[in-house]
Amino acid sequence: MLELMYKLMEYRSHEIRHRLEKVGRAASMLHMDVLLLIYHFARFGPGNILEIGPYIGGSTIATAFGARESGTRKKIVSIEAGGRLKHFRLSSRDIMKDLRKNLARFGVSEDVTLINGRSFDEATISAVRQTLGSGEVGLFIFDADNNVRRDLDCYGDLLSDRCWLVIDDYFGPAKAAPLRAQVDELVSAGKIVPVGYYGWGTWIGQWHRK
Repeated sequence: MLELMYKLMEYRSHEIRHRLEKVGRAASMLHMDVLLLIYHFARFGPGNILEIGPYIGGSTIATAFGARESGTRKKIVSIEAGGRLKHFRLSSRDIMKDLRKNLARFGVSEDVTLINGRSFDEATISAVRQTLGSGEVGLFIFDADNNVRRDLDCYGDLLSDRCWLVIDDYFGPAKAAPLRAQVDELVSAGKIVPVGYYGWGTWIGQWHRK
């Protein structure tokens, strides 16, 4: 926890912050500290990346920046259901179109395997498993609905031991209450370990592979 706090202090005056500020303004509702941590985990953590709910791509771009600068080849799989969303700052009438546009704008389209579908659909699960194998994922990002347990149950075997977990909306909007209850139950069961809470309510922790 202290190490992450120290890294954030470093990053706040680093060149990557300026790059991610541009990303945040264009494509993310996540706090800057969370984007910086996603970049950090993708750059320095071992393994591939699985993301569920990128919206229009801010977290995906931060992930791609980190993975590219890691010096090793990493697979990034991002699942987005699409649709539209009205938001006071970052609305989208076509989420998939805007997501692809932002990935192209920041030069990371070729770094990401993008899957248009719901995370729990059989076609999506099959597509993910064609790309990622058991224990290969070192970073799991969830910013979709309020059912993170469903997707951890579905993809948990792909996560490595001590895989970094970034789960948004632990605190905040209406969907936070059931999501928070699920996270707390998984912590109590020893399946995940909390490391801290960042930004506007993002839970950061690690997966404990049985």
